[in-house]
Amino acid sequence: MSGRKAFPVPAGTDLSILRWASAAWALSTFALVPMTALDTSGVSLAQLGQPGMAAYVIDAASNLWPTIIRFAGAAIVALTARVASRWTTLLIGLWAGGIAVLTPIVVGQVLVGPDHDLGGDMAMVQAVVAYPLFGVLVVLGLRALIGDDIANVTWRRWLRMAVVALPVIVVSDAVVTWFKLAGGPLLSTITGWLILARWVALAIVAAATVAVIVLRRRRQFAAAESSLLALAALGVFIWVAVTAAMWREPPPQYFVPTSINEIFLGFDTPIAPTLSNVFTTWRTNLLFVTLAVVGIAVYLYAVRVVRQRGDTWSNGRTAAWIIGWIVAAGVTSSGLGFYSAPHFGIHMIVHMSLSMLAPVLLSLGGVLTLLLRASRAGGPVASLHEWISWVLAWRVSKALFNPLVAFVLFISSYYGLYFTGLFEHLMRYHWGHQLMNVHFLVVGYIYYSLIIGVDRGPRPLPHIAKLGMAMAAMPFHAFFGVILMNGRTVIADSYYRMLDIPWADLPAAQELGGGVAWAGGEIPSLLVIVALGIQWARQDNKEARRRDRHMDSGRDNEYEEYNEMLKALSERSAATGPRTGDDR
Repeated sequence: MSGRKAFPVPAGTDLSILRWASAAWALSTFALVPMTALDTSGVSLAQLGQPGMAAYVIDAASNLWPTIIRFAGAAIVALTARVASRWTTLLIGLWAGGIAVLTPIVVGQVLVGPDHDLGGDMAMVQAVVAYPLFGVLVVLGLRALIGDDIANVTWRRWLRMAVVALPVIVVSDAVVTWFKLAGGPLLSTITGWLILARWVALAIVAAATVAVIVLRRRRQFAAAESSLLALAALGVFIWVAVTAAMWREPPPQYFVPTSINEIFLGFDTPIAPTLSNVFTTWRTNLLFVTLAVVGIAVYLYAVRVVRQRGDTWSNGRTAAWIIGWIVAAGVTSSGLGFYSAPHFGIHMIVHMSLSMLAPVLLSLGGVLTLLLRASRAGGPVASLHEWISWVLAWRVSKALFNPLVAFVLFISSYYGLYFTGLFEHLMRYHWGHQLMNVHFLVVGYIYYSLIIGVDRGPRPLPHIAKLGMAMAAMPFHAFFGVILMNGRTVIADSYYRMLDIPWADLPAAQELGGGVAWAGGEIPSLLVIVALGIQWARQDNKEARRRDRHMDSGRDNEYEEYNEMLKALSERSAATGPRTGDDR
């Protein structure tokens, strides 16, 4: 990376590897589209030339959208790698690549069987952690193979990544293994043997990483650099190959007897929700618990760094950030999260909590300001401080934090989701449910960070505009709630009827959801207005104290200059004398 003032993408081995690898990925995923159609329709390539067979393949092929999305994501990565002149442009490719990697996972084997909500969450976490770690490792191995010099800072960053990522990969793989084996012995199926092969590959990567750490501390690494990196890269290739093979082999959980609730939710909900069991029934939402643990850990580490330097950081901000994540993890893992899928009213409680209550608290935490203070600017390579500054100045960030865009995104989370078929479609899949929850949290954070956020965003607003923005959303909530309570059509009726839950009362659940949307937003809105009023008063007091200091120090002559102007006008009027009729 380059320095703080200029950050072009440097031409070199890293960029060349990225361009060639992303192009190969895009081409291979493009080829997968017709091959997937042939595979799912049961037609061989030789049979495709028979009359009418192509039309049959198109008609008989199962849903190709996951494969098409994969190809689109890989193509965007290849395109951004080819045209990028700045590092921020590659963030688009990073985002698209993440979607392309996650798509086949969330619609694959982890979508089937009891407890697929747990297996799916950990498979997503593992992919997000493993692919960046292994990708960097392969790039380092290729650079060492051609004799390219690897800077010490690159080694340090990768080793820090590995120390954090490898335990996460191990834990997540243990959960996914438990889910896929469905209680059976490890080596009784082909899936178990493939899992064992993945563990061996992961052990190779971990052993090579530990060896790198030990030898670098002893300053004996140079001689073994290529060998250790080659060994680690071999482990990565085995891991990827075995993972691809596992997608072709139905795991044991496919053959476990499954209820209709377990097909859609991953678990049964035989007991109707009550006030007591909503607070006593827990089913851990592993995705949000992981996000909460990471968010709190990074924040507390940054607070520690800031205070070790002798600076101060508000305990109130720390408490707001921690409580915000506790709210997010709590509503998704408690009985509220447990009953949110089969009960629309409880789903709306979770929605309002994730889109309003948790974001309000998180935006008061000032995480970007904290990270900017904890990281150092300058140096031969870009640090976290520069990255945050670049992202905040990025045109995409400015567009997302545009007040109008944020407001439309926030309101459309209600009207655009529930009054179309989108909500019913997403509720059929665990990944869709999680996608909605993440969307609520992210959009709510963007919206409320513009109103009461501690961080100075790309588009800061005056306090009067913030108050107007907060008040503008309130009638939309009320109107949305009234529509739900008075509507005769049950939202997502087909989905809820497919669950066939004996205790379900769909009209009553929707009426409760409407009441929650109408009145439930008042508490977070009141909290927002109170916080905004306090911030406004503090800002006015700060400005008043600043003006007083300037006047006391003699640096603010505004008052004296005003008196001098009045005196000059008076003297000029006295010199010219009174005006007469002839003057007029």
